[in-house]
Amino acid sequence: MNARDDAKFPPVALWRINAMRFLFLLMALVMGSVVWSQLLFESADWPVMRGLAKSMLAALALLSLIGVRYPLQMLPLMLYEIAWKTIWLTLIAGRAWMAGKWTPDIESLFTDCIGIVIAYFIVPWRYVWARYVVQAMEPLRALSPSSQD
Repeated sequence: MNARDDAKFPPVALWRINAMRFLFLLMALVMGSVVWSQLLFESADWPVMRGLAKSMLAALALLSLIGVRYPLQMLPLMLYEIAWKTIWLTLIAGRAWMAGKWTPDIESLFTDCIGIVIAYFIVPWRYVWARYVVQAMEPLRALSPSSQD
């Protein structure tokens, strides 16, 4: 993306960009340190689905390091984090709580996920709307050579 492309989108306050950097850093360090130590030292006897989930979280932690440097470009990663945690909190934890089936495992994951609420206040939602909803879709096929600039 160049400066001309950025002009199409609402400006994002520097404090918000730096707050996103901090959230990406937290994702990388806190989640990454726990998940990577588990993968390296505890994963030999895990069920396949647990290994899969931990591997995906490890990849998320690694990619979060890029978000420290380029928070707006890595915003979709933050949106993914918000989406999956919100889905889990409402559809799994919320239903378990309402049904009286709260377990120590659910409580542990709830504690890990509830912090995502902070991201709702930091993500530049006007920018997200302009960039990912209002902006025209990229072409489905290549433009003819004469129409490219």
